[in-house]
Amino acid sequence: MFDYKDVGLSTEDLKLMYKWMDLGRKLDERMWLLNRAGKIPFVISCQGQEAAQIGMGLAMKDGDISAPYYRDLALVTYLGMSPLDTMLSAFGKRDDINSGGKQMPAHFSNKKIGILSQSSPVGTQVLQGVGAALSLKMDKQANIALATLGEGTSNQGDFHEGLNFAGVHKLPFICVIENNKYAISVPESLQYGAEKLSDRAIGYGIHGERVDGNDPIAMYKVMKEARERALNGGGSTLIEAMCTRMTAHSSDDDDSGYRSKEELDSLKTEDCNASFRAFLLNEGIIDEQWLEDLEQEHKSIVNQATKEAEKAPYPSPEETYSYVYEEGSVNNG
Repeated sequence: MFDYKDVGLSTEDLKLMYKWMDLGRKLDERMWLLNRAGKIPFVISCQGQEAAQIGMGLAMKDGDISAPYYRDLALVTYLGMSPLDTMLSAFGKRDDINSGGKQMPAHFSNKKIGILSQSSPVGTQVLQGVGAALSLKMDKQANIALATLGEGTSNQGDFHEGLNFAGVHKLPFICVIENNKYAISVPESLQYGAEKLSDRAIGYGIHGERVDGNDPIAMYKVMKEARERALNGGGSTLIEAMCTRMTAHSSDDDDSGYRSKEELDSLKTEDCNASFRAFLLNEGIIDEQWLEDLEQEHKSIVNQATKEAEKAPYPSPEETYSYVYEEGSVNNG
């Protein structure tokens, strides 16, 4: 782990990091159980990427804009989407804050906390995040815009166009590639020829940096520096956070078809939550009683959110076209 004192973090900050990493994991694990029980239709997991997400989230400030991708459950939970919000979306209920039960789960959106509405085509969030950064710069606001994506999406045209525009205009924009080494079933060796995706930053005229995404302290450090750089006129940053995807691509995928048994067995040794927990225990920052109390607290939170979401009403048929088309009379004048 990176030395937390060197980046101005306290032991309370580290405990906060682990709390949010654990809550993200507990929500994710519960949704897998609900899916396997036939209660919710789809899950796409953040397991193994919580450290990168909470590390970057902790470095963000009020007023910053985020354009997350579908695997960012821990991040959006930290930013302010409640466990109930997540469960309402997973069940497709009427009070789903993302879309009123009309979008697939993991299409995050929350205007009040600066989370831009997500589209299904991968990579579009980069252009949306760059647009938000341009707006922030034009309005002279002391904030940044963030977009996250997987390494597979970094090969889409939207990524290149967005980063090029951000570089030309020196926008307060941060792009984080959460590189978990698989684009669904395609390994990194068949996705790109570069040694580091962060090296692509050179072509856009922006700062690029690779970081251990399993270390939330290291992630916090590079994100904090990127934010300060942007607000001081230094332009955009491309961060490549090396992570581990501990699950199949989604609940509809079977990764045993393209991952060896040895690789699947080794995933537990790369669990960022487990390694950070061990670090905190070894440093004497937490103890087993603290972990037990946290376990009970998060179990209660997830249970309550699940029960409330299950009882909540579904959208009525009359709401099918609400907020899809403009409503009201047509002005022909």
